[in-house]
Amino acid sequence: MSVNYAAGLSDYPHKGKCGLPEIFDSPEQLDEKTKEFIRIFREARHVVVHTGAGVSTAAGIPDFRGPKGVWTLEEKGMSPHMNTTFDDASPSLTHMALVRLVEENLIQYIVSQNVDGLHIKSGIPRSKISELHGNMFLEKCDRCGTEYIRQNAVGTVGLKRTGRVCERKRIRGHCRGRLRDTILDWEDTLPYEDLASAENHSREADLAICLGTSLQIQPSGNLPVLTVKSGGKLVIVNLQKTRHVSTFTLYEYSMISKPVL
Repeated sequence: MSVNYAAGLSDYPHKGKCGLPEIFDSPEQLDEKTKEFIRIFREARHVVVHTGAGVSTAAGIPDFRGPKGVWTLEEKGMSPHMNTTFDDASPSLTHMALVRLVEENLIQYIVSQNVDGLHIKSGIPRSKISELHGNMFLEKCDRCGTEYIRQNAVGTVGLKRTGRVCERKRIRGHCRGRLRDTILDWEDTLPYEDLASAENHSREADLAICLGTSLQIQPSGNLPVLTVKSGGKLVIVNLQKTRHVSTFTLYEYSMISKPVL
């Protein structure tokens, strides 16, 4: 995601394997795998898509563990180049393709590790997505739980108070609870409702599709396996190898910015 987001996190030594080489399928391999992907997708009845930083690189937001990722460059004592800001970033073709598929009820749920807010900005309903690591544009009341989507990034990281208060109307006046950002730091607990929904849909799904994620961060990275354990299939589209090399049904080494859906 963003350099500013990464800088706001606490120091943490266990950031996963960084800088793994990228792999590209040949045009012939990609064509064959895409045909198989389409067949699997058409047969599915409950589809969950898991997205990582790779879906947002086309929007100008760097990933974390790619050859030029935030953590990869950090290991080398370098800083990543960012082509845009959170506020200015626009949803990519992949984001918009997912919106269309959700609208047509061909995708039932999205589970995202991204904090850039581009899924919500693209038009995905909040009820159709679990943002497990938070959203830079989302504040939440620590008293009543009301959520506020902002036009600009909230500006704090780590579930901190933002300085604003909840304006939800009550019988007498307003709630006035303190608003906090929703961005998790490294060892913060994942939001209960989002995680529960992600787990339930992953178990119900007969197809899990992973786009642009190395699946290294837990527990998010293990959610697609719940689908496999329930008898479903797993399709991965990524330029690097992932943790679950023994469980996938189909693996496409291709750019996420060229959606195969």
